Amino acid sequence: MAKIERHKCGDRMSQIVTCGDHVYLAGQVAAPGESVTVQTEVILQQIENLLAEAGSDKNHILQAIIWLASMDDFAEMNAVWDKWVPKGHAPTRACGGVPLATPDYKVEIIITACKK
Repeated sequence: MAKIERHKCGDRMSQIVTCGDHVYLAGQVAAPGESVTVQTEVILQQIENLLAEAGSDKNHILQAIIWLASMDDFAEMNAVWDKWVPKGHAPTRACGGVPLATPDYKVEIIITACKK
């Protein structure tokens, strides 16, 4: 059976869970009230930091799930995402519009990766 490790645990959730060679990140939000561009940039940096802590990086992302408070922001988020994803390493991805935890959040990104 694969060993499960939890990092940055709280009562409600962990920021990182690893199981064998798989890395699961909690949904990342950031910079409440800022633009979609700023929120996406901050979230992607948080993702890089968490992946590094888990022994991975953005070249090893398997899947991304992106929630937008408004699908009107799809192009703005993609402008940041497209610059961030390494060429030849695009993960599977889904993006949808949903109400987020507070109206100040415009973007949430959930990542599954594998270790290096």
